[in-house]
Formats: sequence, structure tokens, C-alpha cells
Amino acid sequence: MSEFRHLAVAAALALAGSALPAGAAEAAAPPAGSATRYTMAAFTNSSESNMNVYESPDATGYRTVKSSAYVPPSGLIRDPSVIKRTDGTYYLTYTTGWSGNTIGFATSADRVNWTFLGNHTIPLAGLQRTWAPEWHVDSDGSVNVVVSLSTSASGADFLPYRLTATNAALTGWSSPTPLAGITGNHIDTFVVKFGSTYHAITKNETTKYLEHATASSLGGPYTFTGTGNWAGWGNWVEGPALVKLDNGGWRIYYDAYSAHKYYYSDSYDGLATWTAPTELPGLSGVARHFTVLRETVSGGATLPVNTARSLRSVNYPGRYVSSDGTLPTVDASSSAAAKQAATFTVVPGLADPNCYSLRAADGRYLRHWDFVPRLDADDSSAVFKGDATYCARPGSAAGSVSLESYNYPGRYLRHYDYKLRLDVYQDNDTFRADSSFQDVNPWG
Repeated sequence: MSEFRHLAVAAALALAGSALPAGAAEAAAPPAGSATRYTMAAFTNSSESNMNVYESPDATGYRTVKSSAYVPPSGLIRDPSVIKRTDGTYYLTYTTGWSGNTIGFATSADRVNWTFLGNHTIPLAGLQRTWAPEWHVDSDGSVNVVVSLSTSASGADFLPYRLTATNAALTGWSSPTPLAGITGNHIDTFVVKFGSTYHAITKNETTKYLEHATASSLGGPYTFTGTGNWAGWGNWVEGPALVKLDNGGWRIYYDAYSAHKYYYSDSYDGLATWTAPTELPGLSGVARHFTVLRETVSGGATLPVNTARSLRSVNYPGRYVSSDGTLPTVDASSSAAAKQAATFTVVPGLADPNCYSLRAADGRYLRHWDFVPRLDADDSSAVFKGDATYCARPGSAAGSVSLESYNYPGRYLRHYDYKLRLDVYQDNDTFRADSSFQDVNPWG
């Protein structure tokens, strides 16, 4: 990455506090003793009639929790969308078939074992196709489903409609109301709200681009602010799903269905601009049109703060993270300088106190620049604070940690050829071991 690009993205991050005034606090990394958990419910390329459940600590690396976690009594389970209510119950809604006028519902106490709740028939005259229902819990507490409806047998007039729950059991629903302003054959509409603005990401089924529209109320009227290739995602993409990240940004996942790949991209300025698309490791080409639920749960990886520690490689246990950006061998016979270089004071993260920063003996911090770690003095800038902050995730071995970049989510501190760098997460055992470290007594 060029120095200019590094500064540009970091500058966008610096604006995140003002660009995302609502939700920033709740999107912060959780405190010690708790962790973020992202749950994905997805159908797959191999089956449209059963749903898999995956989870991730970082919204990047997902593992299977349960395959075929839910199979409806009849029909399909395409486009599953999942939420969690205040009573702890999880609810699922989904597409029941390529044609028809129903959407399906299921419930779960643990997000893994699901019970069919029922199909809901949508009362719209001439309804031919009912696709991609997406939950939207509004700021007033109302529970809504935004669903794509078409009265054409060819599916040439899809529009997003809103259904609002009329009871707490989510078994009664209002008549469908169109989202005003979104016209001209749009499907897969996903709505989020922050501040006083509703943001809809929706697929233009004619151009095959994902578009961005905003409104002051859930029902609209919406005004399009991004059309064509406004976000750099290309066309022939669909199935957008958005979720907050621990650093306050937003992540979108989308299905590049013609290429048989899945991508994600992040925004730090109110969904106006986005990072370059990154292929979703492990599940690209496997999972299809899903949503991701973010929760705070107990547990998580931690490091002791305000304490001198050394970080020992999991797969090369004689080697340690060093302040010179390498992974040297350190033992009792090593020089005092080598031992000191392999020792850091772990302090609360400069950008987020629930994450961590690593301070060397001379007061400088281990920060990244062009994805290469190096020591620099704190200049009090938002760029520096982000570069010098890492969030702890569970490592590949019991008791180990992986350190995810705060301002480049999905990138981890890892070693390669005994040199340290920040790499995008890869779904393989080598990467997981290379990016895992044991927190041990300090050498220096």
C-alpha cells in the first residue's frame, strides 16, 4: 500500500467519530471479560433447502457452528436474515420459494437449533414473487421486515415493501407498504439507521449495481445518493448485508454471484466511500445471500495491561515479537538489548482502551506503516493511535492471542520469514499459527 493510500484511509478513520455520531459507542470493542461475536446465517451453493450457521470474533474469519442448522418443513430457505430480541430469542425470516406470496419464520434460543414458527402470506394483489426479507428493528422499537415483491411473473417490477409486526410474538404483520422513492425494479434492499438518517443499500435489477439511498423515515421517501459503480464494487452483485465493526465503521458483505465469490468492504464516513473489496476467506463461493448479527458475549482473548510482557510465537516457540519488526530467537544467552527488544509494556489501546497498544522501553509504540510494524513516538494524531492499536482475538492455541489491526479490520500481526507484517486473514492453519502468540513473562 502506498503512503498516500495509507494516509487517506487513516484520515477517513479519523473522521469516523463525526461521520458516525450514532452507534459509535455501542460499536466500540467490548471490555475485558466479554467479546464481540458475529453470527452468520446462510444458505449455500450446494443447497437452498437448509441453512448453515457460522460465527466469527472479527467479522472476517468465520467457522462453522452447525451445518444444516435449520431445514424448513417445506419449501426453500434462501436469503435468511437473523435478529435477536431483548428477551434473548433469535428470530429468522427467509425466502420460501422462487415464486409465491409467503415468507418463512423460525425461532431459536441458541441461534443453532431452530424451530419453525410459520409462513406468513403477504396480502398484495397479484403477488408473484416474494424475495429476500430483511429484518429492520427501528429506533422506536418497532420490528419490521423489508421484503422485495413483484407482481410480474418475470420478476421485472420488484420493489421493496415494509411489513411491521403487530404483536410481540412476531406472528402478526401489517399490510405491505412500499418504501417511497425506491422505484424501477430494485431487489435485496437492506436498511440501517444511524443518527436521524435511514440508509438503504439495494440492487438495481436492471443495471445489476448496488445503489445507496437515504431518507428521514423508514418508509421514505428515499433519495438516491449513489448509483452505478459509486462504491467500486462493480455490477452483477447482490445480497447486501451490513454490520457494525468494533472500531465504529460499517462492513458490507455482498454476493458477486456471476463470479461465484463473496466480498466485503468497509466504510468510515457514513457509507459514502468504501475500502477496496476483499474476498471473504473460507466462505467465498460457498455461502450465499446472508445476514450477520453482531452481539457482545462473555469470554474473549485478553492481555494484562500496564504490565511488561513478551509475545512468543505459537509455531516457533523459541522466537519472540521484537521491536525491530522481526521474530528473532531469544533465550537466556541472548544480549540484554535483544531481550529488551522482545519486551513491551502492554497498555490500553490508544484508539480504544478495550484493545491494546505495545510500548517499548524507550516510550515508542509498535505501530504499522504500509502494513509493516515499526517503532514510532506517539504524535497524538488519530492516524497514529489507530496504527498503534490492536484488538485481541483468540489465537490458534489454547491461551494464545491474535492481534487484529484496529484501523484495518481483518488484518493481523503475523510473521513471515521471521519478519512481522500486517496481513489479511487467511483461512488456513499456517496463517492462524503465524498470527498467534503466547503472552509470557518478559525477557527484559
